[in-house]
Amino acid sequence: MPDLLLELFSEEIPARMQAKAADDLRRMVTEKLVAEGLVYEGAKAFATPRRLALTVHGIPARQPDLKDERKGPKVGAPDAAVQGFLKATGLASLDEAKIQRDPKKGDFYIALIEKPGKPAIDVLADILPVIVRTFPWPKSMRWGERSAKPGALQWVRPLHSIVATFGIDTEEPEVVAFDVSGIKAGQVTRGHRFMAPDEISVRRFEDYEAKLYAAKVVLDPQRRKDIILADAKTLAQAQNYELVEDQGLLDEVSGLVEWPVALMGSFDADFLSIPGEVIRATIRANQKCFVVADPATAKLANKFILTSNIEASDGGAAITAGNERVIRARLSDAKFFYDTDLKTKLEDRLPKFDQIVFHEKLGTQAVRIKRIKSFAAKIAPLVGADVEKAKRAGELCKADLLTEMVGEFPELQGLMGKYYALAQGEDLSVAAACEEHYKPQGPTDRVPTDSVSIAVALADKLDTLVGFWAIDEKPTGSKDPFALRRAALGVIRLVLENSLRLNLMTIIRPQASLFVFHEWMKSENVQKIMALANEEGLAEEIFPIISASYDKKLGAFREWNPQTESEVIRDPKKHAELRELVSSRCGDLLAFFADRLKVQLRDQGARHDLVDAVFALEGQDDILMIVRRVEALAAFLATDDGKNLLAGAKRAANILRIEEKKDGRAFDGVPDASLYAQDEEKALAAAIDRARAEATEAVAREDFAAAMTAMAGLRPAVDAFFDKVTVNADEKAVRENRLKLLGEIRAATRAVADFSKIQD
Repeated sequence: MPDLLLELFSEEIPARMQAKAADDLRRMVTEKLVAEGLVYEGAKAFATPRRLALTVHGIPARQPDLKDERKGPKVGAPDAAVQGFLKATGLASLDEAKIQRDPKKGDFYIALIEKPGKPAIDVLADILPVIVRTFPWPKSMRWGERSAKPGALQWVRPLHSIVATFGIDTEEPEVVAFDVSGIKAGQVTRGHRFMAPDEISVRRFEDYEAKLYAAKVVLDPQRRKDIILADAKTLAQAQNYELVEDQGLLDEVSGLVEWPVALMGSFDADFLSIPGEVIRATIRANQKCFVVADPATAKLANKFILTSNIEASDGGAAITAGNERVIRARLSDAKFFYDTDLKTKLEDRLPKFDQIVFHEKLGTQAVRIKRIKSFAAKIAPLVGADVEKAKRAGELCKADLLTEMVGEFPELQGLMGKYYALAQGEDLSVAAACEEHYKPQGPTDRVPTDSVSIAVALADKLDTLVGFWAIDEKPTGSKDPFALRRAALGVIRLVLENSLRLNLMTIIRPQASLFVFHEWMKSENVQKIMALANEEGLAEEIFPIISASYDKKLGAFREWNPQTESEVIRDPKKHAELRELVSSRCGDLLAFFADRLKVQLRDQGARHDLVDAVFALEGQDDILMIVRRVEALAAFLATDDGKNLLAGAKRAANILRIEEKKDGRAFDGVPDASLYAQDEEKALAAAIDRARAEATEAVAREDFAAAMTAMAGLRPAVDAFFDKVTVNADEKAVRENRLKLLGEIRAATRAVADFSKIQD
């Protein structure tokens, strides 16, 4: 079957757009082909800086013929209906229709419409210009004399030519005849802009790719990446260095060249006094070059590797020298920024945060830093961190945001904080926390293990989460502008990978109260708010935070001291409102953590319904224990005892749900042993008492496997009960007692999980 070759040749396409553009071209063409009944065998798209190319092979030579029956009016229908039928079906007269007999509804006309398929090349001539004109570039432009005319072509960069050929590999292909804004499709392209600029006539994909390569164009982006990486490694190894690999940079550079040539340059060794990450960021951002390191020390060398788009006659000496000049200037700037930053201590930058708003409802960055400092101090003992170090790290962790270096390279935030903290003599753990408190930022990012870093990282993420929940601004659908999902997953990874025992509700509830106090300060009496904060045990924390935001309102009350206040102004209504609001917000946030934990565990192969079953129990806010309980529950349900007990528990729950709805009451009371009429009832009651006691004890010592084993002891008694006992007995008292016994099964299994949440 015939193949299609399509090339759209233009000025340079931005590297960041190329991969998606190639995918869009493949998708748009193949979807149109399928929609037209032309089911193809395979397709592959390519991109270089100056072209998008597509090959689709195994396309049928023509569309299949279509046959359709269209029902018409009844025989004897009014002439207007008949004429409308003839016009819609294209029939000349009713003689061309057939009559369908229907004894019940009456006879009616049927039009048999046959539509012969079009040659595939004609279909392509119709669809390809539409695709070119509607191509979804993120940004596009007009150019030339026709740019001002209606319907002028818009493309990412000026489009110069189109190649479109179609045919089988044993014959000369045909050109797909179409025109887009004066650009006619043909079979002529061009090679490398400088090394092979002449026209090239191509027939089909195989000779197209080969002729381009001969004309110094590597069509396949992956092949260009492989060449760049291999040549860069070879250059580095030749001088006993090691390439510092960078996949993102490799992807970008491969989109900047059609004929990659690796060259090595150097810069003054004096610049190595700058942190290596700064050197790398400078060279990467400004010149798209790779850096190399000494394999013996892992420290950067004063060398870099650039990727040229030409085989220069001088071996690349002029190109290398030009890059060296630019890099020297950029590194001089970076060194100036670094040296200038070192002259100002991190803490001396903090007052400027008073003028920077974090969020209109959550205060300034200065207020947020105070919260993080306080929060880190509270979390520190829970994770084994030094409180004073956690406070110091919490105070300094955001300070590098106001440095020249981070202003130039935002991706270095945190890292520069570490370097500046070390330079001014801060404790190693404090300096590490300045960098690591942002981590982990994604599923592959490392998790901090230093206790001070853990405390500040948790404080930073939980402050953000609690704050946005307190003001009721949560992620909706795919929108998450403040990366709250990532923050929650970061908390989960910090907890699990460091085996931390934390009760989230205990930690986040006081912080949620701080946000509520902060919001109430806009409209409430200061004394009342401070008195309420005093009752909550938060006065000493809330006062410095709210005073930073509401200095004018506080006025003479700035020296308020809960220890010397003679009379506490109580407001029971406001206190109840606070507790209800905080409980609601914290409950919602805990549910959000449950959802994120399900995502995390699902990625690891766990069942999300088991997380629901554990979270449904009261007081489940210890993430580490939840995961261990889920693991034990999964192992239990994989056994025959677990499967059968689950079936029995669900049967009991279903009967209870039906009967409780019917009676309008819950059967949660203690059964009356004197009403047990059968041995199976007595055996089940005894088994429940025994299993509940053993499971409760096992859960108390956090031995969830033992708790599951205790639950397994219920299985024989549950099976026997349902086999021998009729729950809905005729005698009302007996029926009620047996339903209460089923309620005991439900209550007993809740020692380990809510079995009603588990899917069969």
